[in-house]
Amino acid sequence: MTINTRELRKRIELDGAQCTAQHLTEALKQGDLKPDDFSIRDLAESFMPGGMMQVEQIEFLTKNAGIQFVNTVGAVIDTKIKEAYNQEVFAASKLVRTIPTRLDGERIHGFGSVADSNLVVAPGNPYPEASMHADYVETPQTAKHGLIIPITKEAVFFDQTHHLLERAAEVGEILAMNKENRILKMILGIENSYKQNGVPYNTYYTGSGSSPWCNHIAGNELQDWESIEKAENVFGDMVDPISGSPILVEPNAVLVMPQKRHLAHRLFYATPISYDSSTSLRNPFAKYRLVSSRLAFLQLRQSMLNADKTWYIGNFRKAFAYMENWGITVTQSVSGSEADFTQDVVVRFKASERGTPAVLDPRYVVRCDG
Repeated sequence: MTINTRELRKRIELDGAQCTAQHLTEALKQGDLKPDDFSIRDLAESFMPGGMMQVEQIEFLTKNAGIQFVNTVGAVIDTKIKEAYNQEVFAASKLVRTIPTRLDGERIHGFGSVADSNLVVAPGNPYPEASMHADYVETPQTAKHGLIIPITKEAVFFDQTHHLLERAAEVGEILAMNKENRILKMILGIENSYKQNGVPYNTYYTGSGSSPWCNHIAGNELQDWESIEKAENVFGDMVDPISGSPILVEPNAVLVMPQKRHLAHRLFYATPISYDSSTSLRNPFAKYRLVSSRLAFLQLRQSMLNADKTWYIGNFRKAFAYMENWGITVTQSVSGSEADFTQDVVVRFKASERGTPAVLDPRYVVRCDG
């Protein structure tokens, strides 16, 4: 649906520019209008006195009187950037937990373990406290990522709406791709940021020698239900590094390379399954969320030969997190900036996000290689 310019002008005359701009912004947020429904020149002319654009009138857009035009364009750009940023193709970003934080890296303390014998409370006696423990995990420092989109007078005059929206979508994809790749490097074990009690560790260990834990199985290519069962059994041996108590891991997600995507679908989503010719049962693996990532494969194959045979299983939200100072945010420059005079830039929009991937407890995910 393309916005009817004549109707938009009538709405501005009846309701005022500010009210109309707010209505358009809300319609974009609700999804009733799409960024592609707009023409940047038609929008500018609708908010201009007289409704016709002359070269000398473009100055109107950079003055305070043109703020409602700028705000509406800002809502269009904001929507387009976030649509691209939140695409489903960036699946790894949705596998991990997002933890809002006001800190530039922090220490996350665990709770001290309490022995079962200490849980019994005699009448009149105080309850034991689940106090914070000296044990802690350090998360890396956060980093800011962003890009600026300028809108020139030429872009408005020549109605370069299509190119402007393409640029906004590209900015959203670039920032999302950057975040996705940083999270994947953490999940895949390419970059190891886990630090417990001041001591750095790798994310995955095979359990040989003096390995602190085992969550890496070599020679366990995803082939059949036995491959999955072998990986699941590893979680049964996981223990808390401080108390030595078993860690209750309920694996619920699987990350595979694209080459194994169809096989994984048959294994995890087949319903029903049969163990013999007379029995039909519910698939016990149907609880898993299945994610396939080409970006993961492209990263892995740079450092290993059998990247297509590598897969990951576990509870990713307990193992990993994205420590986020702020999510994707779009802000606009003030009217009458220096760029307006020197570069004929009507307005600039800045998209940014700040955060960092962090390993909270690698024992909740198992890596399997072919």
